[in-house]
Amino acid sequence: MAISTRVVLRFPRTLVDQPIISKLIKDYNLDFNILKASVSPIEEGLLVLDLMGQRKDLDKGMAYLTDAGVLAQPLSRDIKRNEERCTHCGACVTICPTSAFIVDEKTYEVKFDNAKCIACELCLLSCPPRAMELTF
Repeated sequence: MAISTRVVLRFPRTLVDQPIISKLIKDYNLDFNILKASVSPIEEGLLVLDLMGQRKDLDKGMAYLTDAGVLAQPLSRDIKRNEERCTHCGACVTICPTSAFIVDEKTYEVKFDNAKCIACELCLLSCPPRAMELTF
């Protein structure tokens, strides 16, 4: 059974010109969707991917990335809401393209569903109290 996992990949400057993703897909039978990319030949590279495949292939592919020198971590660790700062104003609700924010009809509190988040960063820009935090 195929599964999907969202990961953040950080490439050191020495690897940004290498065909790492091509090898990952070809050699480990994985499919992917790029959610965010920032790659420059003289700087560190950053990719947010939704990787899909069999569990054993994903595990082998992640091991390959680590061995190659790519820092890989689950996306769910990267976008967080600081609950103490959040005023539940709702500015994030209308700007989010994936509906990761929903207003509770009873309490009028804004709920954040990290599983729907694609790290587009629009909530960071729209949040008046700066309650959303990016931890790439």
